[in-house]
Order: sequence, then structure tokens, then C-alpha cells
Amino acid sequence: MSEQFGTKIPKFYQTAPAPCPYLPGRMETKVFTRLTGDAARSLNDVLTHAGFRRSQSMAYRPTCASCQACLSVRVVVDAFDASRSFQRVLSRNSDLQAESVDPWASEEQFRLLRRYLDVRHNDGGMADMTMFDYVAMVEDSAVETHLVEYRYTSGPHAGDLAAVALTDTLGDGLSMVYSFYNPDDDGRSLGTFMVLDHIEQARSRGLPYVYLGYWIEGSRKMAYKARFAPLEGRREAGWVPLQRP
Repeated sequence: MSEQFGTKIPKFYQTAPAPCPYLPGRMETKVFTRLTGDAARSLNDVLTHAGFRRSQSMAYRPTCASCQACLSVRVVVDAFDASRSFQRVLSRNSDLQAESVDPWASEEQFRLLRRYLDVRHNDGGMADMTMFDYVAMVEDSAVETHLVEYRYTSGPHAGDLAAVALTDTLGDGLSMVYSFYNPDDDGRSLGTFMVLDHIEQARSRGLPYVYLGYWIEGSRKMAYKARFAPLEGRREAGWVPLQRP
């Protein structure tokens, strides 16, 4: 362990039990550590491989005593073959222009985020997010991260933001930390499109995986992730193929 983290082993902390935001009637506990200093990037790699997720300068993982439903998943890029429905999503969004930019929060991004939260997640844990919170989410990071901005190139909204993804670059892949999009543009399936685009980004860079965070069987909010097969899930024995439900 010390060889992976360097000479200093990170200190881990545990949260108090709280209601689970994904499975009603269950309680959630997390273990977390800080990602700071020169070793932050390598530590983020190691912990992501161990099933952790990053939030600002923290890496966390659920450690619920009576539930193991949260499963960190990643897309196997070389084995991924876009279905006809996915190809249609790519075609519908072929007019969008993607640009990777430095992780600096902008008011334009925040306005889109607020619309997204107000329409899609007005009862979620981020419902009260302020510009201050958004700046911290994007900029409070010691790891290699960036934003991908997707803009309309035609029509009445040409030049406007359609979607944004906050993405970490790992040694073996891209980790999608958080994404949001125009909630009024349902016909484009923008959330699906961003995952498909990240798979192509990883493929073009020779990176074998796209990390999607936690898939939770029985959670409607997380069900979409199972569509991006073949997936691997992080279990106690390591990363194993995840059978599509």
C-alpha cells in the first residue's frame, strides 16, 4: 500500500450514517480521504481503481454495513460497439461542437447547471447549489481534470452551451465526474451523447476505459449506465465483467 501511495499513506475518515439518496429506506455511510499535494494524481488513479469516486478534493466510496448495491463501473472502450439506437443519438448531435477547456467555472456554465437542476433534480442533494458551490466543484482539484463544453453550431441557439462534462484524466482512462445539459432539449438525449463522446475520446487517445461512477441495481437514476455494455464492475476480487440486467 505504501508503495502505491508513496511514502505517506493517506488518512481515511468515515461519515455518520445518513438516508440513502438512491434506495429508499436504507442508510448510507462513506469512507473518504483528501486528494492534495504532489501525490494527488497518482492517489486518484489508485483509488479510482479501487472503486472510489472524486468530489472536489476528496475521494470517497460507500461502505454501508448492510448494503453493497453501489458498484463502480467502467466501459471497456475497445469492446464497445455502438448499437443502432446509440448511432441515432450520435447522428442527432453531429452538429454539436465539443471543446476541452481548462477547469475554470463560468457564469454561462452555471446558468445551464441551474436550469438542469431546477428541471431534472429539484429535490436532489445539489438542488440548492450556488455559484460558489459550482466554482468549488470545478476548481477545487489537485488532479488532472478538465471541462468539455458542447455548443450548438446551428439554429436559433447557435453558439450557446448545450451540455458540459467535468472529466478527470487517469492513467488508463477518462473518469466522468459530473455532467449536465439543456433540460429543454429532450430529443437529443444529451446525457447519453456525452458518454458516447467520451468513449470516442478515450478510443482516440488509446485509453482503455471510461469510468462512469456508481451503478446501483434497483435505482432508476442509475439504470442508464447499464446500457453502455460491455461494462466492468469493481468487486472485492477486482474488476469483473458486469452482466447486463
